Amino acid sequence: MISKKLFSLLLIAFFSTSLFAQKGKRDFYELRIYHIENSSQESQIDAYLEKALLPALHRNGVAKVGVFKPIASQADAGKKVYLFIPYTSMEAYSGMEGKLAKDQVYQTAGSAYINASFENPPYKRIETAFLQAFTGHPRFTESKVTGPKKDRVYELRSYESPTEKLYKQKVKMFNEGEIDIFTKLEFNPIFYAEVISGAYMPNLMYMTTFSNIESREAHWKAFGADEDWNRMKVMPEYQNIMNKNDQRLLHPTDYSDF
Repeated sequence: MISKKLFSLLLIAFFSTSLFAQKGKRDFYELRIYHIENSSQESQIDAYLEKALLPALHRNGVAKVGVFKPIASQADAGKKVYLFIPYTSMEAYSGMEGKLAKDQVYQTAGSAYINASFENPPYKRIETAFLQAFTGHPRFTESKVTGPKKDRVYELRSYESPTEKLYKQKVKMFNEGEIDIFTKLEFNPIFYAEVISGAYMPNLMYMTTFSNIESREAHWKAFGADEDWNRMKVMPEYQNIMNKNDQRLLHPTDYSDF
């Protein structure tokens, strides 16, 4: 199995040859999903993230970090915790593990998680996707949604395509019009991004935010009726470019930064 350090070095080498590797052009995102089996594991993850990891990320240059959980109506409610970490460069991502290893405040605060025993692990497994922001929305944006966090709905969507070529057409569709429609209709996006490494490639992911479930439904109804969308979706170049639309409805935890 490839180590995180080696994976990071390979990614840096790859992106150093890309026009998009220039610092400040497009964000990189780590989306980590903790799969949990019981409330004890959930409590361990919450304590680690709130008291150890998020403060350490803040100290080491990541100003805002998102933590989300499935809303009550979702089949995986109580079974997953989502962690979203935005980085301004590949170097920032690859250097974070070393910074955390030297951060004694983090090591102490996160000791129970870091040194968890074989008999009492804090999770069943961790699923990770690594992403790069779209050119049409190159930076993470904090949601403007207000109101109680427990009522909010943050929708994470993953669009899969049958081939790399068709996937690139869907990315093009976002960059050349679809993002503008979401902006016009005030979907309050967190990010739009290409998945560089993940379990369901080729795919893209994005997150939009709403004050509650009723607001989400109203926004999508408006999207479906939008003239620009209805013109765009029938264009020949955008036909048959997706074969799966995975929708996950989440809410931010009380300690999430947004």
